[in-house]
Amino acid sequence: MKLREPVPFVNPADLTPEQAEQREQEITAAIAAHPGNGPEYDILQQKQNPDSPLQGKACIFLGSSVTYGHAALGESFVEALQVIDGLQVYKETLSGTTMVDEALKGPSFITRMKTIPADFRADAFICQLSTNDARQGWPMGDIAAGRDRDTFDTKTIVGAMEYIISYAMDTWHCPVYFYTGTKFVDPAYRLMVDILYRLQKKWGIRIIDLWNEIDLADMKDSTYDLYMFDPIHPTRAGYLLWWTPFIRDGLIKTL
Repeated sequence: MKLREPVPFVNPADLTPEQAEQREQEITAAIAAHPGNGPEYDILQQKQNPDSPLQGKACIFLGSSVTYGHAALGESFVEALQVIDGLQVYKETLSGTTMVDEALKGPSFITRMKTIPADFRADAFICQLSTNDARQGWPMGDIAAGRDRDTFDTKTIVGAMEYIISYAMDTWHCPVYFYTGTKFVDPAYRLMVDILYRLQKKWGIRIIDLWNEIDLADMKDSTYDLYMFDPIHPTRAGYLLWWTPFIRDGLIKTL
């Protein structure tokens, strides 16, 4: 299967309110009609696994549309792990937002992370490696020499990632994970994945790497089209049958 290119990023400032509303209505209708969002993939229809090793574990999930489940009627892998595996979750998501501390389409990951209760007893903090940062063209930045959070340039992608890691470790005292998306055409996001491994050496974070560890070469186009609404956003079927098993395995192996 040939890698797909995402739909070009549209800056909301370039649209009139009427254009933005029409675009949103068209996307919403297309998502609702997608075969991958059929009732058979409704998470509430799935069988629970009372013997899951994740039963009783608690995780914080921070992200944007992919963690939210934008193209899956709001049901991402987070709900799948919650319903099937009995995982306790705190889900903080907002579509279109970035790790970089800017508010182009809403409060950043950093701003919203600070609203999560510090006394939430988390076994893991799991952050989405956001595609929005790459697609909106924010500067990449460099890995800092030290660990002083006040020195991180949160107006860059790398600086924001380091801030998130440091804040999560100091606040919840649990392992910090990043998860990636599956492959699509985007050199900037590919670089972000590479940098993630350099940050792993510095901080000891854990990575659930759908980008490198899932091979799309032999996947049928028809299967991909069922699983993905576009190259970034899975459908209900994509989360339930594809992404969730991979993320579940990653958590079980390392938690």
